[in-house]
Amino acid sequence: MIRIIAIAAILMLTATWVTEAGAQSAENMRIGVVNLARLLDESPQARSAMGALQEEFAPRQRELVSKQTELKDKQDQLQRDLEVMGPEERRSAERDLRNDERELARRQNEYLEDLNLRRNEELGKLQRELLREVQTYASQANFDLVLGDGVMFASQAVDITAQVLEGLEESFRRQASGQ
Repeated sequence: MIRIIAIAAILMLTATWVTEAGAQSAENMRIGVVNLARLLDESPQARSAMGALQEEFAPRQRELVSKQTELKDKQDQLQRDLEVMGPEERRSAERDLRNDERELARRQNEYLEDLNLRRNEELGKLQRELLREVQTYASQANFDLVLGDGVMFASQAVDITAQVLEGLEESFRRQASGQ
């Protein structure tokens, strides 16, 4: 019985000491919050990556728009000519139109798949770069904890997004100038 009381007393003293030590260290902790969505929207790296994607996929997009216009013109022409066409000619023209529609849909799907794949590749690279910049800033500014997604509220006093964004802009300028 004495042994149980002694163990309980030791546990209570240890719990009190751990709680006090935790409270003292929590008072000295530097905590920051980063709005990752804002970094993805406003960083020059993100704008550059999205611009490069637009440039890369613009020719295919123009080609698809052109094919859509051609198909629409073909549909309009078929509607106008239906009354003067014979049954076999009408079936053939409708079959050609359906084939063209399928081909256009296939090309559009390929375009979207390719675009999404490249967008995800670029987003992955960008997220790794943003994470490195957040870690660099947090380490240099002596932060103990930096939170990102999942934060329900953060006051401006702990929001370090603007400072990280400045670091990203500086990094982008150095990279663009070849340093």
